[in-house]
Amino acid sequence: MTDSNSAARLAAIAAVTAPGQPYELQTMDVAGLTQRVYVNAPPTLRDLYEQNLSDNDFLVYEDERLTYAEGYREAARIAHVLVHQYGIGRGDRVAISMRNYPEWIVAFKAVTSLGAIVVAMNALWQPDEMEYGLRDSGAKVLFADPERLERLSQISPAPDVQVIAVRASAAPAGVARLSDLLAAVGEVPMPAAAVVPEDMALILYTSGSTGHPKGVVSSHRNIVSALLSWEVEGRAALVMAGVDEPPTPANPPAALLAVPLFHVMGTHVVYLSSYRAQRKIVAMYRWDPEKAAAIVEREKITSFSGPAAMTGDLVRVAQRTGHDLSSLVSVGGGGAPRAPEQVRQIEATFANAAPGTGWGMTETNGIGTVIGGADYLARPTSAGRCLAVLDLKVIDENGDEVPAGERGELLVRGTSMFRGYWNRPELNTEVFIDDWFRTGDVATIDADGFVAIVDRIKDLIIRGGENIGCGQVEAALLMHPAVHEAAVYAVPDDRLGEEVGATVYAEPGLDLDALREFLNEHLARFEVPRYLRAVTEALPRTGSGKILKRQLRDEAISEL
Repeated sequence: MTDSNSAARLAAIAAVTAPGQPYELQTMDVAGLTQRVYVNAPPTLRDLYEQNLSDNDFLVYEDERLTYAEGYREAARIAHVLVHQYGIGRGDRVAISMRNYPEWIVAFKAVTSLGAIVVAMNALWQPDEMEYGLRDSGAKVLFADPERLERLSQISPAPDVQVIAVRASAAPAGVARLSDLLAAVGEVPMPAAAVVPEDMALILYTSGSTGHPKGVVSSHRNIVSALLSWEVEGRAALVMAGVDEPPTPANPPAALLAVPLFHVMGTHVVYLSSYRAQRKIVAMYRWDPEKAAAIVEREKITSFSGPAAMTGDLVRVAQRTGHDLSSLVSVGGGGAPRAPEQVRQIEATFANAAPGTGWGMTETNGIGTVIGGADYLARPTSAGRCLAVLDLKVIDENGDEVPAGERGELLVRGTSMFRGYWNRPELNTEVFIDDWFRTGDVATIDADGFVAIVDRIKDLIIRGGENIGCGQVEAALLMHPAVHEAAVYAVPDDRLGEEVGATVYAEPGLDLDALREFLNEHLARFEVPRYLRAVTEALPRTGSGKILKRQLRDEAISEL
């Protein structure tokens, strides 16, 4: 039996997605699957951009500012270069690897407007990982800033990719600078392109429990469906409140972009969801809580989304400084659960901001569940309720759906679901049961539809919202000649949620600092274990030969 709030929410969503409404949902066949589709959605990302041109502030980075119209004109120039000088067309892959510079967003807009596919590379990747991503995706062009250019130079033999340098005072031989390319172009229209909703638009790499990162491939329809699903939740909340239109806000919408754009929280939650709201985006070079608070105050930021580590940092800065953060009306989360105490602190610390969060995956284009305000305060361990274009269920080991409130593996299906892993047909067969995707998360769904993520089946660490595959870290450890066995596991951390821990069976006298230096050459720095133990005997195993990671984890925690 559902509570009155849950019943009212379902009725409100039904009302705002009914025939004739702006968010009308219609069931149709999409690539052989029956899915709920927004009838009035922009068909593609190019349509999303072209329907939202204005002179409103679009993008702010330090002392640089672009309006929505200016951003589109800049994208048209880059698109012209890609078509006429690099031969980029529909379906070609174009990689972007840099910090959250304006060029990241403008290049994304250019590539997707052409019907080409953005490969959003993790900017923290070291040369080994960059090489894998470029070769696996088959990228024809790479946009890279000086830090990434330096890492690229360490790859031998060099990948077969044409490189465009961004914000570089000089470029290596054979590498063109974007500023020079654009200076030679002038003002040009966006090149014509026949882009359709089922065209692939984006590859985001996500770490799994074993092996190399997996390329998650999403179509224009997948992405746009996710964006409108957040809007539906906002519109349904107005219906539940008996309000036809939201009140005029004290400040124009403005979002702080402090999370990387190579994550769905950066691309989808902050960047792409800003178009229809005509929301100003203020990008940071790197996360700094003091600078973030100053930006919120100066730019009158109304929304900030980040993993628990970032929102916790902002709470602490707000509590100890005199910054005026009253413009904030929303503090969102994701990537990993917040501690209940932080949920309460957000409500108590920010004068006008309601806490919110949700569960989602790269594979779902960031959506899944959502919860905020009073619901979140009442259920701080919940991830919320399912969004309009998705279905969720929990199954047991036999594949049977479990009763409400019981634990099992969480499965998801729907219109925002990715189209499969790039070049991994064998893995696609494993992770899909018909059209249901196996998330690897252990969850419960109660009678009112509230989801709680309680564990993970996958051997995965989530550090500050960053997915780290244990198998990938173990493989790097085993590359060291003195290491015979390696086990990597999550260690609880108050700020980041989880840190990387590892126990290795190694030759006596192994220098752990030297081992970390070795790992820095093969892993991104966030992947290098913070907690590292070395033993001189074989690691404990089960009867079937599996390493007893839980025992090793418990031993490591007891020594902290």
